[in-house]
Amino acid sequence: MYFTEEHDAFRLSFRDFLQKEVIPNIDQWEEAGFIDKSVFKKFGEMGYLGLNYPEEYGGLNLDLFYTVVFLEELQKVNSGGFAAAMWAHVYLAMTHLNAEGSSEIKKKYLVPSIEGEMVGCLCVSEPFGGSDVAAMRTTATKQGDTYVINGSKTFITNGVYSDYLVVAAKTSPELGNKGMSIFVVDRESAGLSATQLVKLGWKASDTAEIAFDNVVVPKENMLGEEGKGFGYIMQHFASERVIMGVNAHARAEFALDYAIGYMSERTAFGKTIDKFQALRHKVADMASEVEMCKEFNYSIVKRLDLGQYVVKEASMSKLMATKIADEVIYNCLQLLGGYGYMEEYPMARLFRDSRLGPIGGGTSEILREIISKMIIDKKEYKPTT
Repeated sequence: MYFTEEHDAFRLSFRDFLQKEVIPNIDQWEEAGFIDKSVFKKFGEMGYLGLNYPEEYGGLNLDLFYTVVFLEELQKVNSGGFAAAMWAHVYLAMTHLNAEGSSEIKKKYLVPSIEGEMVGCLCVSEPFGGSDVAAMRTTATKQGDTYVINGSKTFITNGVYSDYLVVAAKTSPELGNKGMSIFVVDRESAGLSATQLVKLGWKASDTAEIAFDNVVVPKENMLGEEGKGFGYIMQHFASERVIMGVNAHARAEFALDYAIGYMSERTAFGKTIDKFQALRHKVADMASEVEMCKEFNYSIVKRLDLGQYVVKEASMSKLMATKIADEVIYNCLQLLGGYGYMEEYPMARLFRDSRLGPIGGGTSEILREIISKMIIDKKEYKPTT
C-alpha cells in the first residue's frame, strides 16, 4: 500500500550499508560522545542525505517513503544518538536551507550538506524556553549590512561539531513571535562558542549549549523574510513530529523483535519462555500497539507527500508513538529479566535513548495542549505563505 519494490530494494541496500559502515563503530562513538564526521561523506556519496531534495542541488527528489525507510533502518543500529545526528542534519537544518534559503545559500550550504561535506544543526530551544518558542530571548540586531546575534541555545543536536548553524533569533523583540527571523551562521564565526552536554542517553550525539556573543552575520544569511521565522519553524514542526513518530515505532519494533528472539531461546521450567501464556499475551498487546502506530504514521506520511498540512495528526503521532515506544521498550527489557539490565544487551541503551522521545521536538505536555486547542477550541493552524 505504501512501499514499492524500489523501496524494498533501497531498504536492503541501506541496511547492508549500515551493517558495514556504521554498526561496527557504534560502541566507539557511544563512548566518545560524537561520531566520526567522515561517515557523513559516506552517506553523501551514496545519496542518502538528499533522498527528497531537489535534483538541481544534488538530491534525488524521491518520495517520503524513502525517508521512512531511512529513519526506520537507522533506529535498528541501536544508537539513538547516531540516528539523531543524521536526521537532525537532513530533516532539521537542511529543511530550512531548502525551504527558505536563497539560491546562493543553497549552493553554499545545501549542496555540500547533501554531499556530506558539511554538517548542520538547528538552534531553536533556549535555556529559559524549550517548547515555548515564542518566549525566545536570543536577538539579532541589524547593523548596516549585517545582523549581530546575542543569546544562547541549548539541547542542540550536532551543536559541537557541525559546520554551520541554522539559528532562530528575534530581529524585532517588541513584536513577540512576529519579530522572529532565521539565519545560517558559520561555525567559525567570532563570538560563537559551544559546550557539550552530558546526557542520560543519545550518547553518540554531540548535544550542546551554544552561546552567541556579538556574532556578526551577513544580511544575505537570513533565511526567508525578516519577521517570518516563527511561522517557518511552526510549519516544519509537522514533519519533525512525524519523523519522531516514525523513529518511535521503529525502535519499538526493533526492541520487540529482539525480545521475541530472546524468548525463543531462553528456557525456564523445561520450556522456552515464549510458551508461557502471560508473556505471549504481553507480546500480543505490544505488537498490536506498534502495528497501529506504524499504520497511522504511514498514512500521515502519505498525506505529507501529497502536500497536505497535517499538524494535528503529526502532533498525535509524536504524542502516542513516543509514549507507546517507551512502554514497549520498558516491557521488553522486563522480558529479558536480568539480562535486560546488562549493557552488553541492546535493551539498556534502547531504554535510555527512547526516553527522549516524549521530551524532544515538543514535550508531550505541549502536544496535548496543541491537540486540545484543535479538538476542543476548534483552532486552525495554517501553513505560512
